[in-house]
Amino acid sequence: MLLLAVSFLSFLLAIQASPLDQVLTYIDDHQDDYVQHLKEWVAIQSESGDPLKRDSAIEMVHVVGEAIKRLGGSVELADVGSEELTNGRTIPLPPVILAELGMDPNKATICIYGHLDVQAARLEDGWTTDPYVLTERDGKLYGRGASDDKGPVLAWLHAIEAFQKLKQELPVNLKFIFEAMEESGSKGLEKLLIERNATFFSNVDYIVISDSGWLSSKPVLTYGTRGLCYFFVEVQCAKQDLHSGLYGGMIHEAMNDLIALFGSLVNSTGHILIPDIDADVVPLTSEELLLYEAIEFNPDHFKDSIGASRLRHEAKEDILLHRWRYPALSIHGIEGAFSGPGAKTVIPAKVTGKFSIRLVPNMDPNVVNRQVTAYLNQVFAERRSPNKLQVFSNGGSKAWVAEVTDKQYAAGQRAIRRVFGVEAELIREGGTIPIARSLQQSTQKSVLMLPIGGAGDAIHSQDESISRDNYINGTKLFVAYLDEISQLKEPRPTL
Repeated sequence: MLLLAVSFLSFLLAIQASPLDQVLTYIDDHQDDYVQHLKEWVAIQSESGDPLKRDSAIEMVHVVGEAIKRLGGSVELADVGSEELTNGRTIPLPPVILAELGMDPNKATICIYGHLDVQAARLEDGWTTDPYVLTERDGKLYGRGASDDKGPVLAWLHAIEAFQKLKQELPVNLKFIFEAMEESGSKGLEKLLIERNATFFSNVDYIVISDSGWLSSKPVLTYGTRGLCYFFVEVQCAKQDLHSGLYGGMIHEAMNDLIALFGSLVNSTGHILIPDIDADVVPLTSEELLLYEAIEFNPDHFKDSIGASRLRHEAKEDILLHRWRYPALSIHGIEGAFSGPGAKTVIPAKVTGKFSIRLVPNMDPNVVNRQVTAYLNQVFAERRSPNKLQVFSNGGSKAWVAEVTDKQYAAGQRAIRRVFGVEAELIREGGTIPIARSLQQSTQKSVLMLPIGGAGDAIHSQDESISRDNYINGTKLFVAYLDEISQLKEPRPTL
């Protein structure tokens, strides 16, 4: 009799729950299915940077396209051409998914961006589990792409499916743009955005991206990213490598020149020494600084988590400002120099140094490229070296920043409050996600970054993961976001 009473009470509670709450409960009840789906996606080794795995990247696009079709969406696999490899061979670029679901003129239209490719991963790189076998341990789901970006993309599709399984009408129209070359420069995507701006994007009201992560244990809304210029500095002193016993002390060595050039770029405090490099940086306002003061961030925990003995700055605000808000120069490596184990007394004939500068508003990559090239040539000339110097860049991308008072951000804050019961932190990303600026610039639409990945997900690193809680609650967040954004649609004027 008691069992019948409990069952009846559960039934009453179910029918009294709001439609949105019913969707959120459905997601909880089907989380094991969602984990299984992620396991299937992680198993596809869609490494865009490996030409030998290009077929897997293309397979991933088709798998996601079919998943959208099962939801009732119309799917186009847009051809973006091919790329030529260093050996002269040409291989196709993975097509870009352009999909639509719903065309009600009285509803807001949301465009969701995500990427389906991943960084390279091998067990011998130091993973504790097979990177392409999703493994759950201590509440975390380990596998390449689990957080960046297959988990978030799949969470969007699960959110849509939850509405449909309960026979609830989607509160918005949806469009999807999913690519499989983001980890390799999004080749072909910029041209596609321009070509389809007047058609595919013409009726889009808001754009949302979930390709980023939280700063701490609190959910965030991300409103800015830094840009990037990447440089190569080539110095050549001879036509072939030389023996230091026979030639050491006789020639101007290329490595000495390169190290001197590297040493002229930045001082011990991290200040970039290139003249006027920060002349165009937007000044920090007192209103913006208030956003940093409210952010939950523990410098000591951060320092310990990366194994550093000391950070360049001590105050929380200063650390975050230099992570997100100010330009930074990092040296990445030297090509052509001896780097194997043991001793080798070789003088390399040619070395190529690599470094990058993270850009912030309003730095222009073209201006930065000219400043860097002119400065390094000046420093090299002052050394009076007879060696050959070449400085070149692979272009660059500008920083992206959104307006945090935008009503889409207010909708995101309400959604986070509903699902997590806390206020969202407003943060920037120190890395570069060019698609955010590209979409904002080409479409002139509001762009929001709504991440669900955790602070310790180790994206691009060994043992990448996403917690089960973030994965499931992130799916709920997307449901709540769609509900909140649907209420921003202004009614069409009656004729």
